[in-house]
Amino acid sequence: MHIPSPIARRKARIEIIPLIDIMFFLLATFLMVSLSMVQNSGIPVRLPAAKTGQTHDRGETACLSIARDGVIYFNHEPLSMETLPERLRTFKAAYVDGRIVLNNDRDASWGRAVAILDWARECGITRVVIQTCPEKP
Repeated sequence: MHIPSPIARRKARIEIIPLIDIMFFLLATFLMVSLSMVQNSGIPVRLPAAKTGQTHDRGETACLSIARDGVIYFNHEPLSMETLPERLRTFKAAYVDGRIVLNNDRDASWGRAVAILDWARECGITRVVIQTCPEKP
């Protein structure tokens, strides 16, 4: 004799709707994380090494790069030594607490870097960071 069970027999199924929701959530998360990653706004230079280097947040920053051949770049835009002080004044007016990240090629002349630091001080920019790479043991 066959006694019917009060629990209906169903076959196990994999519900795809929750999987789609999870995949969209992961996709949105990865997109937000990748968009919030900081891009280096300077030109590629060979940075000098330093043991005591620290990381800083990028907030309101402008990147000043000095290439090996002595060309100065302000956020990927080449500038001459004559137009740089005016550009620094414009940056200071736009961002009161702005920071300058100076990355100088290790083979470039540091005389230009010192002149840039001097102009930044004259414009009232006191937050200047010199970018280095970690020293390899």
